[in-house]
Amino acid sequence: MFVGVLECDVLLEPASPVQSLKHKRAVLRPVLARLRRLEVAVAEADQAGVHRRATIGIATVSGDAALVHRVLDRCEEQVAAELEVHLLSTRRRLIGQHDEE
Repeated sequence: MFVGVLECDVLLEPASPVQSLKHKRAVLRPVLARLRRLEVAVAEADQAGVHRRATIGIATVSGDAALVHRVLDRCEEQVAAELEVHLLSTRRRLIGQHDEE
């Protein structure tokens, strides 16, 4: 079994000036919902107190490491294509038989 984890550091776009944490969550909620359609676990994982930045955590599990990589690739592409956020960086981990990274 392989577990893949993707962390996406994003900046909320200046076109939608975020003035509160409530507004930030309103902007992120549809982004997270679209990611969940890819059948992965998703959450805002960090930077909860910062209005314009967020870390989106994504996880998936499979018996095939290549499939995990394909799913995480698709998730990264999805975040990069979002209009509401700007993808700053990603960090990926694959945990499995040999704890690859």
